[in-house]
Amino acid sequence: MTVSNEDDLNKLEEIGRIVANTLEAMAAALEPGMTTAELDLIGRKLLEKAGARSGPELVYDFPGATCISVNEEVAHGIPGSRRIEAGDLVNIDISAEKNGLFADTGASFAVPPVTNATKRLCRDGKRAMWIGLRQVGANKPLAGIGQAIGTFAEKNGYTLVRNLASHGIGHSLHEEPKEISTWPDRSERRIMNEGLVFTVEPFLSLGAEWAEDGDDPWTLFSEPRAPTVQYEHTVVATRNGPLVVTLPG
Repeated sequence: MTVSNEDDLNKLEEIGRIVANTLEAMAAALEPGMTTAELDLIGRKLLEKAGARSGPELVYDFPGATCISVNEEVAHGIPGSRRIEAGDLVNIDISAEKNGLFADTGASFAVPPVTNATKRLCRDGKRAMWIGLRQVGANKPLAGIGQAIGTFAEKNGYTLVRNLASHGIGHSLHEEPKEISTWPDRSERRIMNEGLVFTVEPFLSLGAEWAEDGDDPWTLFSEPRAPTVQYEHTVVATRNGPLVVTLPG
């Protein structure tokens, strides 16, 4: 999607706020003892109240309103009977549609008490995302995003999961430009046109370099098994740099 008028931008910002507010509320409700299904229900009710529809449910018939991944699960975890425990690392990924437009956001949360290494991983995962976002702008190379994140990860002793990429979004949940690397990719030659809408979502890890299939059709696991976080925003490339639309408000 390329934003070309004020109406499209207003709609994109509206659905962006909705998913961001939903993520914020789910994070506030997260506590030991609750199931991932109970956490997902909070998200579902908030999306419905705002007049939005779950993106993965709508597009892929995913068995949940949101994706909730715990510990060894790196992405696309199915909400269910799993109980969240103290010390868990929980990723919440929310995408939704309203008025024909989609937005996507996500974040990882450490349930206290956790180790200092896990605290640093969460802090640096968020930093890695913002380092990538700062490379966004009209007529800039898409490769700059992965290059900047990769430099940060290597400098600080982290790995990046290299088969879960950022993606275009807007009229569809996943659209062109597809497979935007959040790691250094010398083959990337594409340029961001003004108004281009896409996600920036690095998966920063203490050792994992891959996401592999599990026993169900959805859940992906870190390989090798290692603590991994994901932080994600939907952004518009403008002449003034990145316009992040998935901020609560």
